[in-house]
Amino acid sequence: MDDFVRTKLVEWGLSEWVEKFKDQEIDKENIFDLDDREIENLITKAGPRMRFKKNLKLLKVLPSTSDTGKRKSDLQSDASRLQSPAKRQRQSMPGFAESIILSDVKSIMTSVHKILNDQDKLSDFLKKKISDLETDKRELVGVFGKTGAGKSSLINAIIKEKNLLPSGSVSACTSVMIKVEANTHSKYEAEIEFITKEEWKDELWSFRQLLDNNENQEKEDDDDYRDAVEKLSALYGEEWKEKSSENLMENKYFKEIPEFLQSRQKILRCESANELSAQFVKYTRSDSKQGEGNEGKKWFWPLVKCVTVKVPNNPFLQHVTLVDLPGNGDCNKSRDQMWKGIVGDCSTVWIVTEINRAASEKEAWEILESVSSLIGNGGECQQIHFICTKSDLLDDSDDLSSADIHDRIVKRNIQAKDGVRKAFNKRTKIKKHFTDDSFKVFTVSSKEFLKGKHLSPDETEIPQLQGFLQDLNDCHSETVNYVNGAHGILSLIHGANSRGVDDKKAEVCAELERNMNLQLRNVNKEMDDTYMAFEKYLDDGVEKSKGSYGEKLKNFLYRGKKGGAFHKVLKCVVKNGGVHKPKNGTLINLNMKLASCLIDSIDDEFRKTFQNDSERGAFNGVINEFSLNTDSLFEKYKNAELQLRFLKTEEVKIKAKLNRMMRKQKKKVYSSLIETIENIMEEGYKKAAEFKGEGMLYNMRETIMDHVHSKEAMFERAKNTMLEKLHSLMEKILETLEETMKESIERSFKTDGGLLPDVSTELEMVKKHYDKLVGTPDDETSLTGVISKVVPNSEPSTPVPKTPATKSGPGNRPRTPPPPPMLPPVIPTLPPAPLPLPPALPPSSSLISWPPILPPAVSTYVIRDEWGNQIWICPRCNNPDDGSPMMGCDGCDDWYHWLCVGIVTAPPEGQQWFCVKCSRKKKD
Repeated sequence: MDDFVRTKLVEWGLSEWVEKFKDQEIDKENIFDLDDREIENLITKAGPRMRFKKNLKLLKVLPSTSDTGKRKSDLQSDASRLQSPAKRQRQSMPGFAESIILSDVKSIMTSVHKILNDQDKLSDFLKKKISDLETDKRELVGVFGKTGAGKSSLINAIIKEKNLLPSGSVSACTSVMIKVEANTHSKYEAEIEFITKEEWKDELWSFRQLLDNNENQEKEDDDDYRDAVEKLSALYGEEWKEKSSENLMENKYFKEIPEFLQSRQKILRCESANELSAQFVKYTRSDSKQGEGNEGKKWFWPLVKCVTVKVPNNPFLQHVTLVDLPGNGDCNKSRDQMWKGIVGDCSTVWIVTEINRAASEKEAWEILESVSSLIGNGGECQQIHFICTKSDLLDDSDDLSSADIHDRIVKRNIQAKDGVRKAFNKRTKIKKHFTDDSFKVFTVSSKEFLKGKHLSPDETEIPQLQGFLQDLNDCHSETVNYVNGAHGILSLIHGANSRGVDDKKAEVCAELERNMNLQLRNVNKEMDDTYMAFEKYLDDGVEKSKGSYGEKLKNFLYRGKKGGAFHKVLKCVVKNGGVHKPKNGTLINLNMKLASCLIDSIDDEFRKTFQNDSERGAFNGVINEFSLNTDSLFEKYKNAELQLRFLKTEEVKIKAKLNRMMRKQKKKVYSSLIETIENIMEEGYKKAAEFKGEGMLYNMRETIMDHVHSKEAMFERAKNTMLEKLHSLMEKILETLEETMKESIERSFKTDGGLLPDVSTELEMVKKHYDKLVGTPDDETSLTGVISKVVPNSEPSTPVPKTPATKSGPGNRPRTPPPPPMLPPVIPTLPPAPLPLPPALPPSSSLISWPPILPPAVSTYVIRDEWGNQIWICPRCNNPDDGSPMMGCDGCDDWYHWLCVGIVTAPPEGQQWFCVKCSRKKKD
């Protein structure tokens, strides 16, 4: 059985019959030939059998249907996919038809991969390109909210699984992460991942130390004491009070969970959501009466790191994972690392709170503020949804008519949205990372969505959130990307066999390499500017840090009142590497306080350089603007059209790959500041944590203060570490871009085709599929035209050049510029050797500067020829007007050669165009 049949059965709600179809080897080729008797043997129940026949009949019609929901060639962008589903018209062709196309093209490319030999470099190159067509698209949606806010009910309602996540009679456990995603099998499953035995042993020892130290002290206000008692009571009942930490590690306490002792996952499988929920609740929550005589039942959540709940046949979870997250991570290191990783990978964050006091709800805003840097500059989050739950609950509604209740709910929803948005505008810490456009407010009622007593389904706003998940799941972009890439590869194979371009190979290759080098210079120039800007802002941050850390330390270390319990807080801080996460209350992070000036100094520039929610892309859009200008060569080198088409698809693929890489690596660049401070402070925290008894608070304070004073150079080191990681990322981008495109050009025009298979039939089939997808059948420009937007996972944009109509200057001459001389390949240059740091710190690979490859761009200046006519100088190449088309900036007096700024053809008259310098000013 192939993926096509499995996917169809899951889509039709027939997951339980997958194994039967697999046993009978039913695949895409023979499924359409099944007769009634064979179908009856495969599906023995009448209801599912009728559903299968109905869907199969529809499926048979779709491939030959002329009206397949044709769609313009505008690949969906990351930003547009996040628009409200109610406002966006979905014009993609039916899902069945797209799945058929994708499955068909994958089968074609699998066959081509098999018949390519391993005897030459071109075949190896092509096989690798075919393998690279596969991408794993999965979006993470992080769900935050305090206990009782209605997160479980919300998730259950949205994915239409009423009894999946438990709520109500049991109280939430704030330390366990719960992932909800799709299952490829017909059953409901839960995968339970435990912490290690060693980690639990360390926690038990810490609990025992904490409890022994609290014997004669006030316990009511000690969050850590209550947390320890809650965990021990959940797992051991009352027995822990009489046992040592060593005794509590005995195997008898873990008989029900041998997987914990064996360091492996526990898998639960059930036929229904209700049954699974009843089984996994003990791994995620605790009875509200635990510790008050409710003995005999164990709750294993203290040992659990994460639970992954898998739901069969769910259209909202095909490419999406919902993650119910604790607000502040965890004191357990492995849980905390997993929490940070998941939070940083979320493309969307839901903040869930009750509508009653949504705008003024302290905990919801504290959660959002505490994670804002992790999901913003330090993450991939493009949008925040502030979700106000329980919108149907009204006080004194018994005497109201249904119409009055409806009106009051609607009115309060409007007021709540307005209040939340005003509160958001006052949160400067959050707004450093997110704009108004990336913040949306929803007022939902899971109860009304299910029962519909006073509100229509749309008024509950659950359908809007479902539509949002469907947009994230949209497989159109995945299909277009795959088919477009396949078309390019087959074009190259067919072109290599045709040999029609042999006499022009050197000429085409030289022009492509010239274009590539010019474009690489543009990328390198923008990166030079970025590096210098980062260095400047970080230098300011270092100076501010040196001048303020003493006051910050004093305010933190001496904030406790005399006779208060601050010594307990500080003890927790130093024991946990500078961070204290109370069960209730605001996160305390001394490392963040020390790094705050550095982080504040770079936040704006970092967000401008690496935008999560922009089509323009990183480094002021220069990566997405990279182009070999193949469009301009199609007419000139008609015999090379197939090879040029392949190179065009390679451009799209490499820019998508670089965008994915930058989204991941920029998180490491951003986090390097705080991580450097953490590493340098670690020794001081360990020394401070050793103090006990009388004078403990004084000794801890003095130890921390002395350690920071002796490590003042840590701010300089943190700066250098960030610059080093930024430089490494830039270097990797340049190398990957150059090596990939250079190899693609060489394989297209400098390699003998050898014994490549004839793929003319496959090429024609894939071309027809591509035409159906983009909605321009028999229109050759659909295959050679510009792919203009970024799709999820993610095709970058190619800019449309614009020519001002009224400016005087070189203008749009119809002449074709003579080819400029060949430029040498662009090799990323390294900065000078690192300077050593002061003796207080280990040597660091400091980056002082990154010399530009190009001379600095200068403003256009005017010289005159012997007749007094003006001659304009292009700021990019510093060469005078040579008669080739030039573009004038509407923000300054500069004029640029089209080739230098990636312009191919003249755009519509009257459109404005701005150079990079003016674009940045307008953006600022």
